[in-house]
Amino acid sequence: MTAPIAIIMGSQSDWETMRHAADTLAALGVTADTRIVSAHRTPDRLFAFAKGAKAAGFKVIIAGAGGAAHLPGMAAALTELPVFGVPVESRTLKGIDSLYSIVQMPAGIPVGTLAIGKAGAINAALLAAAVLALSDPALSDRLAAWRKAQTDAVAERPEDKA
Repeated sequence: MTAPIAIIMGSQSDWETMRHAADTLAALGVTADTRIVSAHRTPDRLFAFAKGAKAAGFKVIIAGAGGAAHLPGMAAALTELPVFGVPVESRTLKGIDSLYSIVQMPAGIPVGTLAIGKAGAINAALLAAAVLALSDPALSDRLAAWRKAQTDAVAERPEDKA
C-alpha cells in the first residue's frame, strides 16, 4: 500500500526544512512518501505525480518550496487532494517570497499555507495527520497523546537561574 501522505519538494536543499514534516509523521506512526518534484525543472514529473496521486493511494500532499514556490499551487491545481504548502526559507528574502507565492492562490485552487520553515513543516505534518485521524481512531489517539505530551512539557514556572 502507498503511504497515505506524500511530501514533495522542489529540490534537495528543501529537505533540510521538509525533513521536519517527515520526522513528525514518523513520530505519529504515519508513513510518508518523500520525493523531489520541481515545478520548474521537472514539470512532467510534477504533472504525472499530481495527476496520479489520488489513484496511487495518497490522501494528503505536503508540498514545500522556496523562492517562486509554485510547487504547492501547481500540485493543488492538478489534484483534488488536500495540499498543505510549506514556504521554505530562502537566502534572498528569508522565505517571504515563498510565503506570498503559496498564500496568494486564486479562488478555486486552495492550498493550506503554513508558516515559513521548520514550524510550518511540523504543522503541515500535524494537519495532515489530523485529516487522516478523522477516519483512523488509533491515529486520533496518537495525535491526542502527542499534543498532550507537548502541553505537559511546558513548565508552569520559569527555572531559577541565579
